[in-house]
Amino acid sequence: MKKFTKLIIFTFFSLLLVIPQSLAGEKIKIGLIVPLSGEYKKIGNSILKSVRLAINKIDDDKIEIIPRDTRSNPETTLRVSKELYEQGVKIIIGPVFNKNLVYLNELDEVIFLSLSNTNINNPKNVISGGINAISQINAIKKFQELARLERSILLIPNSEFKYEIEEAVKKTKIKLKDKFIYNTDPTILTSQIEKLTRYPQRKQNLKDEIERLKNSNDSNKEKKILNLEKRDTLGGINFDSVIIADFDESLKSVATSLLYTDVSSSRINYITLNQWFDQSILKEKNLQPIYFPSINKENYDDFVSEYFKIYNEYPNQVSFLSFDLVGLVYFLIYKNDFVINNKVFYKKNKFKGKIGIFEISKNKISHILNFYVAENNSFKKIF
Repeated sequence: MKKFTKLIIFTFFSLLLVIPQSLAGEKIKIGLIVPLSGEYKKIGNSILKSVRLAINKIDDDKIEIIPRDTRSNPETTLRVSKELYEQGVKIIIGPVFNKNLVYLNELDEVIFLSLSNTNINNPKNVISGGINAISQINAIKKFQELARLERSILLIPNSEFKYEIEEAVKKTKIKLKDKFIYNTDPTILTSQIEKLTRYPQRKQNLKDEIERLKNSNDSNKEKKILNLEKRDTLGGINFDSVIIADFDESLKSVATSLLYTDVSSSRINYITLNQWFDQSILKEKNLQPIYFPSINKENYDDFVSEYFKIYNEYPNQVSFLSFDLVGLVYFLIYKNDFVINNKVFYKKNKFKGKIGIFEISKNKISHILNFYVAENNSFKKIF
């Protein structure tokens, strides 16, 4: 049997057993820059609490987290990052929002682990730790192969996010029949979906067939006409699945437009992006089944339960990511002999956190995600 690879996969908990016995003597300082005041302070404080949870799990007094308030402002983000650097910090978790990355290339000796899922046009010293589009499209690609889907259409909203999706499509080489950019305005969206699904033509096919039968000598034409009149359209659909790269109400608007044009999830596979197990999807019976890549739900539920038990409140979704990033940083520093330099995130490594498996290579982070279906009032794991 061939050796799997030279990459070593460590679980978060095996890491806790091994690393405290390390030889490092001085403090490992990790910065944390999040909004602790202002409009987004709830998100920032949830992240801070999750990071403290992770530190307690590691239970090694050599690691020190130094939090700073960005106020979700780019200038403040740069200022507090400089203060951290002056204290000897070379790795910083944060910021949360992509807009706050703009000035961070001024601190090229510091590595930033952004909590955003955006990879395009980031400064060279910023590594996106979020669940990015490439990771999600890779999981969808795996589902395509599993479900033997040959003719997928990708629907992308006409927003800044479309560039991330298009880049992911290019890099993953996912098999698509077609790609379609849609307008998120519901009044325009419906007409676009009608055109995409050939709705007017299929509607006319139905009328023509009913008229033909009426004028025919078919002995059973009354029954056939009655059955046709129960339908909305007549004719096949030239795709077997639709990938909707959207979220929340916009996702539901696209799905509703598909239903309106008589393209239901019972006829084709509805697939979307990571929905963080949004409970409102379970209420939309007409959308189901709908498939999506995501983090490990069992671990996520355990994290939420533990967080609530300690803090008597529910965590923000991003804070689950920050919990794992602390363990990831600790693991990589350990693998690099407790030397913090530009090799920390450059070498190939794998780390198994609560989210799932992190893949690290050449200052990039990707995730090997699970795949779920929302159906019959529950989320079920596919792989």
